[in-house]
Amino acid sequence: MVIMPTWFLVRPEQIVSTTFSGHCPLCEQDVSFEMTTPKFYRSLRCGSCGSGPRQRALWLALNGAYPNWRELSIHEGSPGWDIVSRKLASECSNYTASQYEPMLQNSHVVTETRLPCGKYTVQNLEAQTFADECFDLVITQDVFEHIYDPLQAIAEIARTLKPGGATLMTVPVVRRFAPSRRRARLVNGEIMYLAPAEYHGNPVSKDGALVTMDWGFDIAAQFAAASGMYFIMQTFENMDFGIRDECNQILIGCKAPLPSLA
Repeated sequence: MVIMPTWFLVRPEQIVSTTFSGHCPLCEQDVSFEMTTPKFYRSLRCGSCGSGPRQRALWLALNGAYPNWRELSIHEGSPGWDIVSRKLASECSNYTASQYEPMLQNSHVVTETRLPCGKYTVQNLEAQTFADECFDLVITQDVFEHIYDPLQAIAEIARTLKPGGATLMTVPVVRRFAPSRRRARLVNGEIMYLAPAEYHGNPVSKDGALVTMDWGFDIAAQFAAASGMYFIMQTFENMDFGIRDECNQILIGCKAPLPSLA
């Protein structure tokens, strides 16, 4: 059975715009943020660089925890056109981008792309070809709601991280007060839909990316159990930086050994 994607429509008379003044940590300018209600999700765009609340939250988390990120080895999975990916690609001295393209062989390098990353390596995050312990940081933005086996993917990320390395990610936690639930899975190479099909944007495909998971309050525990890393989930709310969103959680997973208690 084919299930058509769901679309959420807002009538023009429902839209109310409010503008707030603040400072954007990404473009580092005093700007205006516009909040459009009732659809708060991904509202509060920066009037200068176009960044959204979760991108600014991720940037604050990255600079707060790893202010030397420009000198580190960073893998970004599925980078797009946004200013976070642009800054990582242009300012990090050892930056690697990857995209999932099922029609191309894993590890194939794509050089003819208009994406800001300039080139990328084709990678299935569930079965990466990167060597063990080769990255200091792995960054993903709104990727883990589109993976069929996210727990295998997070285990693979842990494998590629150096000891003491970390992963930082934005993931829409749409079920804050309920456990995570699956929306779709692969069975013998065929998609089994467990909920109406929903698609988000995909930087390398006009067909979009199928949402496979509705993540809930247990996401950090799920990732920790699957990867052996220590996860924290931070919720950012700061209107001075235009950060308010229905899904503004940042997950940070650290690959660090337990201290000796001897």
